[in-house]
Amino acid sequence: MAAGGSLSAFRLPPLPTIREIIKLFRLHAAKQLSQNFLLDLRLTDKIVRKAGTLTNAYVYEVGPGPGGITRSILNAGVAELLVVEKDSRFLPGLQMLSDAAPGKLRIVHGDVLTFKIERAFPESLKRHWEDDPPNVHIIGNLPFSVSTPLIIKWLENVSRRDGPFAYGRTQMTLTFQKEVAERLTATTGSKQRSRLSIMAQYLCSVQHALTIPGRAFVPKPEVDVGVVRFTPLTQPRIEQPFQLVEKVVQNVFQFRRKYCHRGLGMLFPEAQRVESTGKLLQLADVDPTLRPSQLSVSHFKSLCDVYRKMCDEDPHLFAYNFREELKQNKSKNQEKEDEESYRLQLPP
Repeated sequence: MAAGGSLSAFRLPPLPTIREIIKLFRLHAAKQLSQNFLLDLRLTDKIVRKAGTLTNAYVYEVGPGPGGITRSILNAGVAELLVVEKDSRFLPGLQMLSDAAPGKLRIVHGDVLTFKIERAFPESLKRHWEDDPPNVHIIGNLPFSVSTPLIIKWLENVSRRDGPFAYGRTQMTLTFQKEVAERLTATTGSKQRSRLSIMAQYLCSVQHALTIPGRAFVPKPEVDVGVVRFTPLTQPRIEQPFQLVEKVVQNVFQFRRKYCHRGLGMLFPEAQRVESTGKLLQLADVDPTLRPSQLSVSHFKSLCDVYRKMCDEDPHLFAYNFREELKQNKSKNQEKEDEESYRLQLPP
């Protein structure tokens, strides 16, 4: 530890345990919000260590709950910790931590899905995208119900270099259900390979840093928990708009057990489906009989680049949605059936 009054020498004074805080404020995990508390401070310390050196760092913690990880972050010698908590029941316990760490902990009662983090930290922390990551970190034990939509939102922010990534290549250390953590880090050909694998890995270096047994949480979830670390890449592996990449990837993985040409076909209206799918696969040099899980990020790069050219040639193509076409066809068929039955009911 650094000596004297340096920032890294800070330690929290003795405080009630997390278990005592939960009792004191009569807290319980809300099942409908899929909340799970981590009470073992050795484990919260372990999660925080996986984020790297936090000495004098600015940290944004999402979903602090009763404050287990919050304590470990404060003890890591950070310059400032900003926590955003939606559930007002946790605010008194967090306030107790804030009082114990004067000037270190800022509490925002709000929703991580809408909070504007890009205005929260000093401008001086900003780094060029090509430079080393800024001394800004995101850490969180997310409720399972928001973890996937939140990481997709943040990946879109990475692609646009805004939100938490207005500071540069901000690193994230986050908890997910083990299965989601495995999807995020799955390699080409693995059983867990999914839409999340591609969306995360084309923009970030993604590492499954730690698995925490479910029994360490209260209440115990039915699954273990994976800690995943994300570092945005200086150059995305697919250089196309996020929405375009997402559309191609989503279409491919909706038929995950079929050959990849099946999902890719859904990018095109029925009248031109066979011809356009063949053209896309041929120009992208992708074998139509590969399964979705067998496609590498390079395969997706080729598919997205060719699909972009096809969209540029046909301005209506990107807006095409096969589900809309299905709905329209259904309603047309319904109209025909109604007309038919109406005719049958007419007296001769």
